[in-house]
Amino acid sequence: MTLFQLTRPLLGMVDAETAHRLTLAALRLGVVPPGDVVDSLALAVNLLGLSFPNPLGLAAGFDKNAEVIDPMLRLGFGFVEVGSLTPQPQAGNPRPRLFRLPEDQGIINRLGFNNGGHDAAVARLERRRGRPGIVGVNIGANRATTDRIGDYLRGIARFNRLADYITLNVSSPNTPGLRRLQDRRELEVLLARLKAERERTGEKDGRMAPLLLKIAPDLDDPSLADIAEVAIKSAALDGLIISNTTLSRAGLKSRHAGEVGGLSGRPLFERSTRILARIHRLTDGKLPLIGVGGIASPADAWSKIRAGASLLQLYSALVYQGPELIRAINLGLVQRLDQHRLPHLAAAVGTGVDEWL
Repeated sequence: MTLFQLTRPLLGMVDAETAHRLTLAALRLGVVPPGDVVDSLALAVNLLGLSFPNPLGLAAGFDKNAEVIDPMLRLGFGFVEVGSLTPQPQAGNPRPRLFRLPEDQGIINRLGFNNGGHDAAVARLERRRGRPGIVGVNIGANRATTDRIGDYLRGIARFNRLADYITLNVSSPNTPGLRRLQDRRELEVLLARLKAERERTGEKDGRMAPLLLKIAPDLDDPSLADIAEVAIKSAALDGLIISNTTLSRAGLKSRHAGEVGGLSGRPLFERSTRILARIHRLTDGKLPLIGVGGIASPADAWSKIRAGASLLQLYSALVYQGPELIRAINLGLVQRLDQHRLPHLAAAVGTGVDEWL
C-alpha cells in the first residue's frame, strides 16, 4: 500500500484546503518519498528553447508560493509551474473556498489568488538557483490594484531572470473583471505593453524568459479566433496554455456543484480539449500549446497530445489518485508511442484534431 493510500482517508476527514496545506507541509519536510521516474528519451520534449525530460507538468495552483518545487520534480514531473503570484501578498477570498466533488472527480475553487506576493517567491527561487528542473512562474494581478496591466509588467520584471518561462493568468474566474483582459482590444494593449517590458528586462538580464498566455475554456468561437490571431500577430507570446477552470456546471452530481468558483478536474476534460483542438487549428500548429484540464489517465494525456498539445499539466487528479498517477501517465505515453511506432511525442501532436472538431 502506498503512502497516498494510507493517508488519503485521513486527509478526507478534513476540509480540502486544510488537506492541501498538510500535503504541502509533508512535502516540505520530506515525508513524501521520490517517485519511480520513467526515464525515456521518447518522452523528451524540446520546446520554448527548453529541454523537458517528459511532457507532464504540475499546473499552477498547487504550489502557489514556490515552496515545494524540488519535491514535486522528484515525484517525476517534467516541469513545475508555481503561482499565481501577485505583486503584493493577498489573503484571497473568505473560507471555505475549496471544495472536492468526488462523485464528479472534480474540484471547485474560489481562492482568489491567495499568495505571499512577489518578494517571498523571488527569495525562494533565488535560493534554488542552479538546481536542475524546469520551473515556470504564473503571474496575476492584485484584486485591489488600480493598474492591472502594471501588475503583469512587475511580474515580468521580477521573474524574468528566475523563471524558465512565465505564464500570464488573465483567465481566473475568481478575480472580478480579470477575464476581460482576454477581449481582443484589451489583450492587444496588454501584449503591446508586455512586449516592450520584456525587451527592456531582457536587455538588462541578458535573457528573455518565454511568455505564455493561459486562457479560459468558456470562450466562444469568435473570441478564440481573436485570441489566436492576436497571439500570432503580436509576437509577444511564445505559447498558450489551454485551459483554466470553467464556470460551467453541466452534468455535475456532487452536493457542492452549486458552489461559486472555477471548476477543474474530470468534468473539464472534454470542454478544454475541444478548445485545445480549436486553437491548434486556428494557429495552424505554429504556436506551442500546453494542454491542461481534466487529465486523469494515460488515455487522457494521449488525447490532449493528439488534440494539439506539445506539453501537458495536471493538478486536480492528484487529489483523487495521488502521485503514482505521474508515473502511470508517462509510462502509458511510452507504450502508446511504441504501439503507433512513433519515435517521439512531437510526431503525435495534432494528429487527432479533427476528432475533437
